[in-house]
Amino acid sequence: EKGKGSEFTITVSLKNVESGRLSRMGIDMRPQDFNVLCVDDDAVAREHTKLVLEEIGISTEVASSGEEALEMIRLASARNKAFNLLLVDLKMPGMDGIELTKKIRELSGNESAIVILTAYSWFDIEEEAKGAGADSFLSKPLFGSEVLEEFAQAMRMKESLHPNETELADLSGRRILMAEDVDINAEILKELLEMMDMEAERAENGAVALEMFGEHAAGYYDAILMDIRMPVLDGLGSAAAIRALERKDAKSIPIIAMTANAFDEDVQRSLQAGMNAHLTKPVEPEKLYDTLGRLIKD
Repeated sequence: EKGKGSEFTITVSLKNVESGRLSRMGIDMRPQDFNVLCVDDDAVAREHTKLVLEEIGISTEVASSGEEALEMIRLASARNKAFNLLLVDLKMPGMDGIELTKKIRELSGNESAIVILTAYSWFDIEEEAKGAGADSFLSKPLFGSEVLEEFAQAMRMKESLHPNETELADLSGRRILMAEDVDINAEILKELLEMMDMEAERAENGAVALEMFGEHAAGYYDAILMDIRMPVLDGLGSAAAIRALERKDAKSIPIIAMTANAFDEDVQRSLQAGMNAHLTKPVEPEKLYDTLGRLIKD
């Protein structure tokens, strides 16, 4: 109306601003690059943390106990989607935050930064927590204005303590045993491996894969790609039989499941059979190369 002012409201996304803040803090990550697991037995605290982080664009999953968290970490790592940041509550019944931190380090090494959450002073437990593998500390409840700085600090701490642990192995010249009963799938997989200068040897089923692995000297193969559904002997049975062999590389060679089945129970069965990772068909080349590079050790 003439002679009167107007009032209007706009909504501005701050995600790009937050991304810039991370760059200025010396870490080349955007909020959406974080993959966070929050472990807290308090349901209200879990949901508050998830809400705060997702409002600034950080993908967050939650666990209510240490046992649940360890299972989620196993499954995420097997899918090659490991959490890069873990928020662990200090005071939890059963397995507390320090014990959980120790078990995480035993399970997955240093692939994730770990931040201890507490509503109390952490100075009394700081030395013990860092000895267990914690990278940083953060007070509860979380506020969006402070989490990015603390996350960046935790990432920097992890990288300074373990700078080379995320490096991938050189795949050139590696010999891969691939167990695949479908001809066209075997041809495609062979081409993918050869594109990275790897050598592929095919087994038509799990029984042949077991035989081929056993008849060569230890260290002959660098990794095994194992289809799950095969005649004669399936991938689960073949992997378990290889792990049971009395030779030094039977326990250590990376065995990677390949299957169209992607439910958590399918991944769990792969891990129980002794496999290290679980890739879903059709296999994405970059995930295949990244998984091989992560698991193969010189």
